[in-house]
Order: sequence, then structure tokens, then C-alpha cells
Amino acid sequence: MDELLKQVSDANGFLWGTSFLIPLLCGTGLFFTLRLGFVQISKFGAACKKLFGDFSLFGEAAGKHGMSSFQALATAIAAQVGTGNLAGAMTALVSGGPGAIFWMWVAAFFGMATNFAEACLAQLYRERDETGQIVGGPAYYISRGLGNNAVSKFMAGFFAVSIILALGFMGNMVQANSISDAFNGAFGWDVKIVGGVLAVIAGLIFIGGVKRIASVTEKLVPIMAIMYIVVGLVLIIMNISHLPLVFSEIFSCAFAPRAVWGGMAGVAVSQAARYGIARGLFSNEAGMGSTPHAHAAAQVSHPVEQGILGIIAVFIDTFVVLNITVFTVMSSGILENNFAEGGANLKGISLVQAAFANHFMGSWGYPFIAICLLFFAFSTVIGWYYFGETNIRYLFGAKGLLPYQILVMVFIFTGSVLKIDLVWELSDFFNGIMVIPNLIAILLLSNKVARLLKEYNEGIPYDKEKFLNS
Repeated sequence: MDELLKQVSDANGFLWGTSFLIPLLCGTGLFFTLRLGFVQISKFGAACKKLFGDFSLFGEAAGKHGMSSFQALATAIAAQVGTGNLAGAMTALVSGGPGAIFWMWVAAFFGMATNFAEACLAQLYRERDETGQIVGGPAYYISRGLGNNAVSKFMAGFFAVSIILALGFMGNMVQANSISDAFNGAFGWDVKIVGGVLAVIAGLIFIGGVKRIASVTEKLVPIMAIMYIVVGLVLIIMNISHLPLVFSEIFSCAFAPRAVWGGMAGVAVSQAARYGIARGLFSNEAGMGSTPHAHAAAQVSHPVEQGILGIIAVFIDTFVVLNITVFTVMSSGILENNFAEGGANLKGISLVQAAFANHFMGSWGYPFIAICLLFFAFSTVIGWYYFGETNIRYLFGAKGLLPYQILVMVFIFTGSVLKIDLVWELSDFFNGIMVIPNLIAILLLSNKVARLLKEYNEGIPYDKEKFLNS
């Protein structure tokens, strides 16, 4: 087991290192940014207008016809905003130094264009399965978009199996483990009880299908985001005099190693870039092929209308929620004490809890972050389940749903009880390999994305069949 863990860990070091996925994902984002004329800037205003125009906690019930545009966005953000926005941000900060945050922003900026392309393609190649359910995502645009031949079908199947393992099973174990750990630490609750309750509640949502999933995410996502943002902003404002130094450290350490936080040795620029970009991409999932499953189900008149919400999804994940975590911790002054003896005494979620506890909420800081983590991680469980469900439908049809639902519940309970390092590494591994067929497909289909945007800008009515056949 130890040898397997080492092998998978070594593979992840290569996959998520500066020689493979980081340049591929950033390069793809840069390509779409240039190919689409900086769409993340030109359509940002329209994206905000659509977001607030469609906002509703009690939208029309979703069903086989799909879900509302806002419900699809909420489901996508539910998956994106998870433990990566708390623990992942701190991993980048501790391991890569303040400069990692700058590179996280860079990755997110280019990732907004990638996410736009994924959402457009998901809309373009979506279809109805044998039950009449609207389905779509990378498996569909890989197989249908690339010619529906043996190679494209293999790539689509490879992606489908990888995402089911990465998110539906192992990823949900990781999220459940984070919740049970947080509640055990904050309240002393038995991890078995936490795991059992999580599995039952999740199962009730899963069985309710897309209607219940959409209904839960459209309420859960805005509530959790607003609660965390408001409290985080209060703490940042309390320490607003520290913000100039925070920005100075982020920008100066992004381009040159410099001692910070009470004498912490400067981190190499390459290391700052690696941790910032890797954790940023892992958090917002741009290019990974996960969130297009939600965007495919949206009821919109043109794929670009959902594509622009793909832009705002990455923005909310990284530039809003993740930045709240970063600025809360960096402005609190806790990092100076954390590195006072030459090493990181606190890491991950414990850093965020300490910032809230020591500088704002006292003993309430730990329960507050535990509750936030519950919202963030549980919403991710729902989103990741849904993404896996879509690929179960692709591989096995509707008959595969009940076994999948039962297995996910088992994995949630198991993940809550056992902290298995191998599972965390395997989740990262399958997350990494599923990126490959997705990036190949969206790059090969980039002309379709550019044409969709061009016709939308010119006011040409969208006709799917005519578009695909011309």
C-alpha cells in the first residue's frame, strides 16, 4: 500500500507539475482568451447582468427539460466552491508564499475563457437520453463533436470513467472527510455519526433527481457564499490597515523571492507559480471538464448565454470566495506568528479557523469555519454526484443510477470515517487524467466556440441543427 501511495503521489507530482497540466491548462486558457477576443472582459458586464437578473432562491422546478440558467450556475458553483477555497488556498499560501496568490489570479483569469468554451460546447452538443432527460458534458461533445468514431468514443468513455472515479466516488470521500474532521474538531462529534447523517441526507437529494439537486443548490450556494463573504469582509475591514502590505507581498513575491512573515525564507518564483496555478485551477475546475455537465442542463435560447455564466462562475470561485479566505488570513497577522519559529505551525483549514478565532470571533471562530466547510463541501458533494450521474447515464443509461447512488452514499460514509491518504492521491490522479481528453476536444472544437460567439454578437438566431450541419 505504501508503495502504491508513493507511485500515485509521484505521478501526481508530474501531472500537476510545471511540465504537464499547468502549462496545458494555462495555455488553453490563453488560447481561448486570444481566440475569443478576451471574452472574459468583453462579456463580464453581460454576465453580471444575467447573474443578478436570473437570481432566485425559488426558481421554477427543474425536471427532464433541464433547469433554469441560474440553477445550472448554482450547481456549477456548488461543485467549484469546496474545500479548495479554504484548505486549498492555504496550501498554496503556505507552500508557495504570497506570490502564489498572484499566479492563482492569473490562472483564474485565463480559466474564465476556458470555462466559457466548455459551457458553450456543453449546450451545443447536449441531448436527451432514453428517459427524456436533458444530458450533456464532455463525454457528449467529445464523442459527438469529434465525429462519433472509435477514437472519439474511446476518449469519451475514458473521460466518463475518470470523472466518476475522481469526483463521484473518491472526490466525495475527500469532501466528506473534511466535514467530519471539522465537526469532530469543533464540536467533538463522532465521525461515524457525522458520516451517517451526511450519507442519508445526500441520498435523499440524489434520489430526488435533477429537480431536488437544482432546488437545493439554488438556495444553498447563495446562502453559504453570502454568509462567508460578509463575515470575512468584516474581519478584513477590521484589519484594513494591513491591506497595503498584503498586496505588496503578493505582487513582490510573485516575481522575486523575498523573506516575509517574520523571517520566512523567500520562495522561488517557480514554486510560487506552481502552487498558485495548480491550487487555483483545482479550485475553479476550469478546463477539467466537470462544470459543463451543469451548464448543459440550462434552459437558454443560445449557448453563449450560458457560456457567459461560465465566466462568472470562475470569477465567484476565485476572485470572490477564495480571495476572501486569502485576505482574511493575510490581513489578520496570524502568519507572522505561524512562521515565527521558522516553520509552518498551522496549515490548511486550521489557519483559516485560527484567523477567525484569534482576531474576530474568539471561540466561535472554529465552529463558524466548520459550518462554512459543511456548506462548501456538502454543496460540492451534490455537484460532483450530479456530474458523475451524467456520465453514468452516458455509459450505462438510466438503469445505472440506483447502483451509483448507493455506491456514492457508501463512499461518503467511508470517507467520513477513514482518512486514507491513497484516496486523496487517487482523486487528484483521476482529476488530472480526465483533463486530457477534455482539453483535446475543446481545442479541436474551438472554431465552433468562436463561431457561436460571432453569431451571437451579430444577432444571428440560434438553430442547433443548422449550426451543426453547416
